[in-house]
Amino acid sequence: MEEIEAQIERFIKEVDEHALKLYTKASKGKRLRAKLIIKIAGESESAYKLAAIVELIHAASLLHDDVIDDALTRRGSDSINALYGDKTAIMLGDILYSKGFMELVSYDREIAEAISAAVTNLSVGEMMDVNLSKSINLNQELYFEMIYKKTAVLIEATARSAAHLSGKDSEAFALYGKNLGLAFQIIDDVLDITMSDEQLGKPSLADFKEGKTTLPYIYLFESLNQQDTSTLNSLYKKELTLDEGQWIRAKMQESGAVLKSIELAQKLGYEALEAIEFDKNSDLERVMRDMIEREF
Repeated sequence: MEEIEAQIERFIKEVDEHALKLYTKASKGKRLRAKLIIKIAGESESAYKLAAIVELIHAASLLHDDVIDDALTRRGSDSINALYGDKTAIMLGDILYSKGFMELVSYDREIAEAISAAVTNLSVGEMMDVNLSKSINLNQELYFEMIYKKTAVLIEATARSAAHLSGKDSEAFALYGKNLGLAFQIIDDVLDITMSDEQLGKPSLADFKEGKTTLPYIYLFESLNQQDTSTLNSLYKKELTLDEGQWIRAKMQESGAVLKSIELAQKLGYEALEAIEFDKNSDLERVMRDMIEREF
């Protein structure tokens, strides 16, 4: 990953030294998309460069997300908007997006179109997330469309592009990437409920407070009686007390909403592994299993 990190920094430095200084303050994350490219396409200059481009684009989307969500932390560290303000975060995101696209044009049409279309969908997904957070959403179809566009679509395009770059079955790897992204978001929604503030590196039970009716909450609403539904409605977009938080967690367990969400994520994961079984790629299998077979 060192070569990819160095390439990212070279890209940003070519644009602006100050932008690079700001970027070094941002949380870097696990580089899932970059790792997928290398695990699928192998190590080469072209793969390293594509990994750096995708990570630039992903970092840009997170900078904008943090502004939209008024998020003051990112993976346990201060966000760029918290440190330097919304305007700086947005402009840095624009720089990363623009540089990523400028470098992307050096690849063939299929790769450039896949990544570009994914970025368009990222923005649509973010807009859907904002609109769906205005009121309680119990429509599973809208939820899955939103998480596909906001989270899964770039991972799908990443896997597709890496496969194309190395002459592999791009459709099979695209399905792996799509399901990885969907399962990742469902598991993330589950962890918001099951993990503590300390384990998450951010406040737990924050989704419902922020207006996000994630899959476990949709399943929970479907199982509650009228009185409990009324209680859960009253907690929407509310700063929860300790007792209220415990009530939500207890109902999630009693109803099986958490377990049902995990089982769906696992189903998606196993379907993805079946799609690329022909490749005998133990690294990709480990990535998926580490996510869907973990402790919750």
